[in-house]
Amino acid sequence: MATQRLGIIMNGVTGRMGTNQHLIRSILAIRHQGGVALPNGDVIFPEPILVGRNEVKLRGLAQAHGLERWSTDLDACLADPQYPVYFDAQTTNQRAESVRKAIAAGKDIYCEKPLAEDLDTALDLARLAHRAGIKNGVVQDKLWLPGLLKLKRLIDSGFFGRILSVRGEFGYWVFEGDWQPAQRPSWNYRKEDGGGMITDMFAHWRYVLDNLFGPVRAVSCLGVTHIPERVDEQGQPYPATADDAAYGTFEIEGGIIAQINSSWAVRVYRDELFVLQVDGTHGSAIAGLRGCKVQHRVNTPRAIWNPDIPNPFNFFSHWEEVPDNGQFDNAFKVQWELFLKHVVCDEPFPWDFLDGARGVQLSELALRSWQERCWVDVPGLKLN
Repeated sequence: MATQRLGIIMNGVTGRMGTNQHLIRSILAIRHQGGVALPNGDVIFPEPILVGRNEVKLRGLAQAHGLERWSTDLDACLADPQYPVYFDAQTTNQRAESVRKAIAAGKDIYCEKPLAEDLDTALDLARLAHRAGIKNGVVQDKLWLPGLLKLKRLIDSGFFGRILSVRGEFGYWVFEGDWQPAQRPSWNYRKEDGGGMITDMFAHWRYVLDNLFGPVRAVSCLGVTHIPERVDEQGQPYPATADDAAYGTFEIEGGIIAQINSSWAVRVYRDELFVLQVDGTHGSAIAGLRGCKVQHRVNTPRAIWNPDIPNPFNFFSHWEEVPDNGQFDNAFKVQWELFLKHVVCDEPFPWDFLDGARGVQLSELALRSWQERCWVDVPGLKLN
């Protein structure tokens, strides 16, 4: 057995998502388990160097997790042949410039979504990466959530019969920042800093819908800023210029209709922060982050509208839990392992920059639908 050490430049991991999901629960977890095992018995062992602009944060993060290597000089790291992989978890408005540098340096690249602020830039990055012959990928973590893996199992088994519709509810109440600190950074609510619900979440909904149900062919969307003023990390009020909620309807190839409500101004009355209900001719399912419940047509109660008497049914009791039937790892870590195997031994990895561009495309078209108050077709994307 041979250990293949793989140097990874991790840019922007001092933020909440970068620290928790990508560094601690993915790369460090992979190191703690001894690396990523390959079919031939070899092991990929990631060797990260933390990169960013804040020296104090970088040093503290590295020391907290026993890492020796960090730097504020991205160009020097990109010039170092010890690090053939570049990862980007910066804010979206900083990503394109750094990714272009990494492409020019010949690095294989993995980055957070959205890939870019606009479709033209995202497609440009995809074309540059393709011409350079580098391996590239975009984070699409929700595909490996336990609840959605169970849902995929149901779809593949034919449980639903013909799928009719999909209804999603995502979000929670993000405190305004005055009487309680906000759970999300203030830039998320400033359009000029790359914030906004549509920009943030519709890239997720694109890959979830595309991979589970079929290509999205049209979108109708209404965005809104429910909370017009918030308080930032320094206790200063600021105008919320970005949308904090979005109400989208999607036409999917084959006639499936999907509706997804996304809001940071909603109080949760459901099992999980994200739930997706799928209804088909033979059965229905409700999937969350971890759980999934089903109701087959033979277990469907005969509901009759009659507001003059108390409801005779406990509708929740007619649903059954889908068993785990296996172990589920952290969704970010699973995709990291797939990308590392893609880099080292060329295993398939379809979630590339072009797929990331599709997410940016849907966000852009949803914003157009909101502005023009109309349905917008979603054309196919190609590199040439």
